[in-house]
Amino acid sequence: MGNDHPVTRALTILGSGETSPTMVTPHQKLFARLGTDVSAVMIDTPYGFQENADELTEKAQLYFRESVGRTVEAITFRSAPAFDPVAHAGEMSRLRAADWIFAGPGSPSYALRTWVGSAVPEALHARLREGGAVTFASAAALTLGLVTIPVYEVYKVGEDPHWLEGLDVVGRATGLRAAVVPHWNNAEGGTHDTRFCWQGERRLRVLENLLPDDSFVLGVDEHTGLVIDLDTGAAEVVGRGTVVVRVHGDEWIVPTGTTTSIAEIAEHGRSTSSATAAPVAQMLAAEAVAPPAAVDAALATHDVAQAIALIAELDRQAATDDERELVRSLLARAAAAVSAPVDVTETLRPLVELLLTLRGQARDDKRWAESDAIRDGLASAEVEVRDTPDGVTWEVRR
Repeated sequence: MGNDHPVTRALTILGSGETSPTMVTPHQKLFARLGTDVSAVMIDTPYGFQENADELTEKAQLYFRESVGRTVEAITFRSAPAFDPVAHAGEMSRLRAADWIFAGPGSPSYALRTWVGSAVPEALHARLREGGAVTFASAAALTLGLVTIPVYEVYKVGEDPHWLEGLDVVGRATGLRAAVVPHWNNAEGGTHDTRFCWQGERRLRVLENLLPDDSFVLGVDEHTGLVIDLDTGAAEVVGRGTVVVRVHGDEWIVPTGTTTSIAEIAEHGRSTSSATAAPVAQMLAAEAVAPPAAVDAALATHDVAQAIALIAELDRQAATDDERELVRSLLARAAAAVSAPVDVTETLRPLVELLLTLRGQARDDKRWAESDAIRDGLASAEVEVRDTPDGVTWEVRR
């Protein structure tokens, strides 16, 4: 590492956009802190199973060379699940000697199968302990936590929501008991919920109830990063979006441009948990609340996600045929609730009326561009706004 800068220990978690224009400046700032003579490497494991793995490596190297101004060498490590210490001795030696280690998109479960039992986890821990930087994005970021979502297996294959054991790089470096979830604000589903790394609210609720004790979810939006300075304890949010600390549905949101701290993240992880309702398991254990009644109460308030979480906990506890039959009957009730007609107009009314109030204020102040932007935004969401002599009316067109 260059002698013109002090030793830096930094862990960067990127939700996505690791090779986008948005991240050029954050990458450059971190490299500047590391110094001029920096050994930088990227591990190709997360996408190593793809036929175009070589092409993806070349594109990433081109980005860092031309946009960031740094040369990044490739560590080729694609064998899963067996690790051959002799065959990979050269690659692992280069990894251990690197000052800056990067990994990005692909499959988190494939990366874990390849890395567990290899020299990779200890190389990451050592780098953050002794000096240097680890920057993990997307699939690789998922592996940093105490536990990891097997994204493809749940979203594409249809397995029940569950966790895999993660590398816990975050925990060993910061003490935070967190499950890292990148792509937090993903919207690729269009008509269905793909937030929270393609899990959606329903699956995330189930996953939260399966988390280890005293842990929380650390969400990172797309094209957003959390840069943790392990020497000072500062944690800066960079990029376009937000970082979220979430415990059983309750969220603490840190916007881009904000610098918080490891201690504050830990505190919100604990206090958020204590401020929420009792955990599902405790709720079901209370004598005053029978399981069907708790599910029915959630469905009565249209909280289908909470109902599913209750049913998931019942399923986890079920030990007899009668209990499993109860779970099946409750699932049928929840399914009926999901398929019931939804009054879209009434669901959207509070949001639309708030936006129309803001639009009215903009018109009163002759801020015509802002007024038009609100109206155009509503129109793009298929909400038609009409200005009439009697006032403003609106209608959902779909």
